[in-house]
Amino acid sequence: MVISKGEILEIFDEYNRDEITIATLGSHTSLHILKGAKLEGFSTVVITTKDRDIPYKRFKVADKFVYVDRFSDISKDEIQETLREMNTIVIPHGSFIAYCGLDKVEEEFQVPIFGNRKILRWESQRDLEGKLLRESGLRIPRKYNSPEEIDTPVIVKFPGARGGRGYFICTSEEEFRRKINTLKEKGVISQQDVENVHIEEYVVGTNFCLHYFYSPLKDTVELMGIDRRYESNIDGLVRIPARDQLELDIEPSYVITGNIPVVIRESLLPQVFEMGDRLVAKSKEIVPPGMIGPFCLQTLCNENLELIVFEMSARIDGGTNSFMNGSPYSFLYHGEPLSMGQRIAREIRLALEMDMIDRVIS
Repeated sequence: MVISKGEILEIFDEYNRDEITIATLGSHTSLHILKGAKLEGFSTVVITTKDRDIPYKRFKVADKFVYVDRFSDISKDEIQETLREMNTIVIPHGSFIAYCGLDKVEEEFQVPIFGNRKILRWESQRDLEGKLLRESGLRIPRKYNSPEEIDTPVIVKFPGARGGRGYFICTSEEEFRRKINTLKEKGVISQQDVENVHIEEYVVGTNFCLHYFYSPLKDTVELMGIDRRYESNIDGLVRIPARDQLELDIEPSYVITGNIPVVIRESLLPQVFEMGDRLVAKSKEIVPPGMIGPFCLQTLCNENLELIVFEMSARIDGGTNSFMNGSPYSFLYHGEPLSMGQRIAREIRLALEMDMIDRVIS
């Protein structure tokens, strides 16, 4: 049974509102989440393993440490109790969802979370994601229902927040079967992954990951930053001359290893804002209360200057690490360097001041 918002608000009512702590799992986007919270005057806590705590100590972004043996232990009752005792609001990111698990986030994680926890499933399940994007009127790649339908270049993806691991391009059913078998033999994917495989049209274009923030307190959609991805080993392969690529016979992979901040051409910004506005409006109808706080549309811009959405994040995306000290777009709003982490903390602070915390947690 899904934890109700009423239950979470009852838990929050027991908190000391003057001593709210911002917490997150020590991975993904935690550095600027924690730094941003400190800049907005909050105490911070990082949940981490002892072998992963060095960045948070060196950068001094965490006031307190909650140590676990494994990241998946974040869902244990004693860890949740510790977080509640510290008056904690948890900021969910890709690693938090992957390690805690969607079912536990929805049914067992009894700590207030920033955002709408119900919408997290819609980014991880391709059918739900596609439904939301299509009904929002956004252009998405053609989906193939089975490998037998492959008749053009396609990209093959697997479920969950896996940072591109295992993704591959193919042009026929035969190539699909061969690459699937290779990945299974290497242990990169499981049979369950294969059963939930997603095959879509491969769009040729430039990559723009659009990072938005929806404020339910102001009812505004803000464009916070844009990045593109460094991926291994494909970005290394493209630096090798074509004849040498053929001789090396290396299978390309698309594991995200880094992010690069970019600025999109200004004439595309009306399209960018329209896409964000459409998604926010439709999400309110389909998964109320819809998007809250950060979300991301991963797009490809084709030669006709059309932005095609190939993935969505319904929470803070890893590309926000590319503007920890703010982006040109966040600067335009606020006239100061502002990370997504600090924007989240500012929304929480404003919600507390306005006595509207129910609008931003679940």
